[in-house]
Amino acid sequence: MRRGRTLRRGRVKGGPLWLLLLILVCGSAHAVPDAEAWEFWRGAGNRADVSHGLWQSLLDEFVVRGADGINRVRYRAMNEKARERLKSYIQSLAAIDPRTLTRAAQQAYWINLYNALTADVVLDYPRKKSILRMGRKLLALGPWDDSLIEIAGQKLTLNDIEHRILRPLFGDERVHFAVNCASLSCPDLANTAYTAGNLESLLDEQMHRYLGHPRGLRQTAGGFELSSIFDWYQVDFAADEKGLREWLAKRRPDLAAALRDKRKRITYEYDWKLNVAE
Repeated sequence: MRRGRTLRRGRVKGGPLWLLLLILVCGSAHAVPDAEAWEFWRGAGNRADVSHGLWQSLLDEFVVRGADGINRVRYRAMNEKARERLKSYIQSLAAIDPRTLTRAAQQAYWINLYNALTADVVLDYPRKKSILRMGRKLLALGPWDDSLIEIAGQKLTLNDIEHRILRPLFGDERVHFAVNCASLSCPDLANTAYTAGNLESLLDEQMHRYLGHPRGLRQTAGGFELSSIFDWYQVDFAADEKGLREWLAKRRPDLAAALRDKRKRITYEYDWKLNVAE
């Protein structure tokens, strides 16, 4: 695993006792990779006409809004024909060299690909209740380092897409509200496919939805409980906690005064239970 920051703070929910103990014991080995640019993928072309229609049809059919306000996925309803559509969509993206696309089309391409690959992984493990229990490697805590696709002669993992392409090459912290890790505390899997045309508005929509939901930001008696995303990836939002508070305050003006008050303690939590529609 590449150099990174350990997932050490905050409570982790959503798994059997043995899994939670394994996370605590192996915490030093399970880290969020740093954003290190894969230079092969740098650069942009002028093509923007990528078809995400197959992905949109799957989102329309299988993503539903739960009573708790969280988008869930009807994985169990995805039959062989639906799986074939998902595979066809992934293969259609693999046939494109994203370096020929405009920057906006590239960003949409990588976000959709990440989310489609994650859904495909979940379907490979129909009995698992958390993505932390999925993955090909022994004692793996998730599938993020599994090689899942080859594009332009390069084999890629989910970690490659997120930490070596999306984060360093685009420098947009809103990506954390777009890529979906198939877990309840993760920002929603958007029910609209990303495109070059809707990228900006959809990223903003996803960000505001998450910040407006308790799993993203919740005021408590003594301060605030935040998603662990803001701990793991604080560097993408601000240089330090003071900067993070300011970043949040600007996007939650209703809570701005309390967020800027350093006496209000910040804690972190994340629920890794699968975002499955029951």
